[in-house]
Amino acid sequence: MSEEREDLGGLGELDPRAERVFPADRLELAQKYAAWLADAGVVRGLIGPREVPRLWDRHILNCAVLGEVIAEGVAVADIGSGAGLPGLVLAIARPDLQITLIEPLLRRTTFLEEVAEDLALENVTVLRGRADAFHGELGFDVVTSRAVAGLGKLLDWSMPLVAPAGALVAMKGSSIEAEIEEAGQTLKKWGCAPPTVSELGVDVLETTTVAVRVVWSDPARVDWPPVPKGGQKGSKGGPRKKKRR
Repeated sequence: MSEEREDLGGLGELDPRAERVFPADRLELAQKYAAWLADAGVVRGLIGPREVPRLWDRHILNCAVLGEVIAEGVAVADIGSGAGLPGLVLAIARPDLQITLIEPLLRRTTFLEEVAEDLALENVTVLRGRADAFHGELGFDVVTSRAVAGLGKLLDWSMPLVAPAGALVAMKGSSIEAEIEEAGQTLKKWGCAPPTVSELGVDVLETTTVAVRVVWSDPARVDWPPVPKGGQKGSKGGPRKKKRR
């Protein structure tokens, strides 16, 4: 990365609020990731140039507070990971998590792999492909995403990756209540419990993060891989497992 771009938007200085969401020994990694976003992230079209001055508040810290609702030591999939938001941020803030970044576009997976290698994030796996390409093959304690799709489509893409005792935990906006209402039939189709909505980062962010959590209504009755009611299992059945490159 060029020195000229490394300080773009004041990124040469760590946002003081980062100390509230990142462990002390991970602050430097968070700062390096910010520099990656401001440089290669912009050049490769993963982050808009106008977003650079607000990378910390709107993107990095905004994603880091998602860790407030993720249990310790679990396996997390970030579908449609893009520039690594929230997946890479969670990997930096929570080294106890095993993070799998699922992204279909080559230029994005290349970026994710380069950042993970540069930051020596040993808890990160990058997989290229659509989320539905891994249905029946992979299972996770948490499946997360940010600005990928409306809740209805997100359920179809995410729930087949959610373990029986796991959850979909997605970052959403102010329209989440309307999305929940519109996704009523899809929630019923998958056998999900009523979603819960949380406001995160109250003491950290200028604009708080909204997260929706969806779990199975009866985990004991979830077969693997899960299928919607009225659907049929494919040929990829079997126990929960994690695929490595």
